[in-house]
Amino acid sequence: MSSLLPLFCIFAKIFKMSNYTINIQPTTRPTIVKFEANKFLTKHESFEFKNIDEASRSPLAQQLFHLPFVKTVFIAQNFVAIEKYNIVHWKDVQNEVAEQLSDYLNNGGVVISPSEDSDRKIPVTVYAETTPNPSVMKFASNKKLVLQAVEFRSIDETQNAPLAKELLQFPFIKQVFIDENYLSITKNELADWGEITNELREFIRLFLEDGKDVLTDDHVETSRTVEKAETVTLAPAIPLEGTSKEIVNILEEYVKPAVASDGGNIVFDSYDPDEKVVKVILQGACSGCPSSTYTLKNGIESMLKEMLQGKVEKVEAVNG
Repeated sequence: MSSLLPLFCIFAKIFKMSNYTINIQPTTRPTIVKFEANKFLTKHESFEFKNIDEASRSPLAQQLFHLPFVKTVFIAQNFVAIEKYNIVHWKDVQNEVAEQLSDYLNNGGVVISPSEDSDRKIPVTVYAETTPNPSVMKFASNKKLVLQAVEFRSIDETQNAPLAKELLQFPFIKQVFIDENYLSITKNELADWGEITNELREFIRLFLEDGKDVLTDDHVETSRTVEKAETVTLAPAIPLEGTSKEIVNILEEYVKPAVASDGGNIVFDSYDPDEKVVKVILQGACSGCPSSTYTLKNGIESMLKEMLQGKVEKVEAVNG
């Protein structure tokens, strides 16, 4: 290859253009690097190509195979992973590959061409899980739904969110929270989960199998809670410093995975160094949950006090 860009960051570097951004992510295998996009690249499908002939359906993969060090190309919903031959080191070429991917996508390059059986439905599995919040049920899918957490409390917020818009037209649904591969749906007091769970699960499954968009490209988050969710989702790109950054890192590593398993989300709001008070926003099953106070005081607050001794005295929650 010609001139190669120097490596500025060992772990990740973001290249920004008009629409797509590419985030470099190392993997547990030193020969493979993931190039994550900020948008979906495929509709619930994954592909593996071992040579240019196999990549006849993917103009993007064909372009990548022109690079002499590319051995295998994997394309999934929101990333391209490349396995290289041992003729180069990733640190010498990964930045240039990220730029080429960004250029290709932002110039309208095709990732996967439609197949002859493009109308074929892709099987999707959706299952329901109870949460600690009796008003909220978690519906998890075997496919990734969104790349960042979003929450909708009214149908007015769903202009560019087709799935949430249709769900909020059910008379018994109050709000919808979507993150990664699941939805947390809040019902009204009169509805009974035993009567509506199967209906909702089947509706979500068919919606996804039909290849409909969960969010459109024009989706613009309007609620304050969604804006805060972006702050945490994109934490590496947010200029948080000092204790605030430490708090976000702790929430990301220790707290978010636990609450996500229960269909919830917790988002950093602010830190007051004088009062030593941390404010967080509760979403999904966490919002309005009867056990949320216990979780905050005996879980999150105790953890932050222990890990950031002398810097945190109290954690307060804002329910959306």
